[in-house]
Amino acid sequence: MAASLKVVTFVTGNAKKLDEVRRIIGDTIPFQSVKLDLPELQGEPEDISKEKARLASRQINGPVLVEDTCLCFNALKGLPGPYIKWFLEKIGHEGLNNLLVAYEDKSAYAQCVFSLALGPDSEPLTFVGRTEGKIVPPRGPPTFGWDPIFQPDGYTQTYAEMPKEEKNRISHRGKALDKVKAHFATNINLID
Repeated sequence: MAASLKVVTFVTGNAKKLDEVRRIIGDTIPFQSVKLDLPELQGEPEDISKEKARLASRQINGPVLVEDTCLCFNALKGLPGPYIKWFLEKIGHEGLNNLLVAYEDKSAYAQCVFSLALGPDSEPLTFVGRTEGKIVPPRGPPTFGWDPIFQPDGYTQTYAEMPKEEKNRISHRGKALDKVKAHFATNINLID
């Protein structure tokens, strides 16, 4: 019988994030998705992601992949960082821009940390992707988080204005998932 990759459970309740991950991963990694009620943790992005993977793997009792995404403003020494979800929810795109009104520096970076736990007792592995850019007034459809205000370096469009394929190729999430795919392609511990 031929060996096959274990099915990994990607933990998310965000349909747009799931769609983006499916587009980037394609059929290279067998995965399913599930929404779990995990606590909202505070701390450094890699620590948050690893702890979420530990908690999720205990609930699933199997391999899980979790993600934590940050949008970090350099003028604010990395804030809002992993708290971007709540900042966006409370103050919106305009409010996020207003946080930088008093600063000349509008540079920022988008960071994505995926953590893979192979089981409840395994130490999670992390895969980090980062894209440098700047914060701009909202442009493009406001349909996916903070995409309308983040313009990657070297581009004239925000994430929201880009074709999905182009965004996925250069984005923080795409870069992190490329590392996940490379790990799956070379790591025999993921074979049944």
